[in-house]
Amino acid sequence: MQFDPDHLNALAHILRRGSFELAAEELSVTPSAISQRIRALEDRVGAVLINRGTPCSATPTGARIAKHAEDIGLLEAQLARDLGLHGRPRPTVLRIAVNADSLSTWFLPALAQVDGVLFDLVIDDEGHSADWLKRGDVSAAVTALPKPAAGCNAYPLGALRYFATASPGFMARWFAGGVTRETAARAPCQTYSSKDSLQRAWLDQHLGAGLHPPAHVVPSTQAFIDAARLGLGWGMNPEALLGPALHDGSLATLLEAAPLDVELNWQVSRIMATPLAPLTQAVRRAAATGLRPAA
Repeated sequence: MQFDPDHLNALAHILRRGSFELAAEELSVTPSAISQRIRALEDRVGAVLINRGTPCSATPTGARIAKHAEDIGLLEAQLARDLGLHGRPRPTVLRIAVNADSLSTWFLPALAQVDGVLFDLVIDDEGHSADWLKRGDVSAAVTALPKPAAGCNAYPLGALRYFATASPGFMARWFAGGVTRETAARAPCQTYSSKDSLQRAWLDQHLGAGLHPPAHVVPSTQAFIDAARLGLGWGMNPEALLGPALHDGSLATLLEAAPLDVELNWQVSRIMATPLAPLTQAVRRAAATGLRPAA
């Protein structure tokens, strides 16, 4: 099945901007023309592609077709480069799944090295980001899973080191007698989301399996550190973000010399491997600087 490029472009812009009106403005056409293109595309596919709301969102079928449109744009940009065609084409859109701590530490410098791309970043836990690849919703992902998803290439990047940290006041209140299985079972911890397994992994590694402390849900990398500073709970924070807090004494490690290293991998759709080669190279360079060598 072949699709009209104008129809695909309209779909991608609506989902990116969130409305028919903003998509029309960006494409320099009328909202009526955008609506006609979407109706024609939905008739062609035989399914609704957009949930009309504020903002507009994709149906599952619409998301897959929008991803197809993005892939075509990336492949066409690669072909133009290979043929030495001149001019400045419209930037292509690339959707990537990445964990929040990588985004807050080492990953952004890689994106800054790549021209001609608009990045659409999906934030998910490193243990689950590969699911976006498996569903075909993204073209690449930073993931903790070393085994390539079907149809993907995988590149080891290195380890993101974490330390279990809390405020001195929290330590005095909950761990006055030391960090033991008994005290750790009672002391509140923090988690980023229901998918966040870092606190559990650290407890299993250093205190033994089977601990289930009460937990606050704090879905922000910076707020995670701020909450720990304020004594809300203890949590796993990236080494790269802890320097100032450890230096000024607003945070302390629960146990000395007890890190948790999370090994990360870059997975990229094999079909898109060639047009994404510059990004893959940039990601690997940034990881070599911002991550610890893998064990």
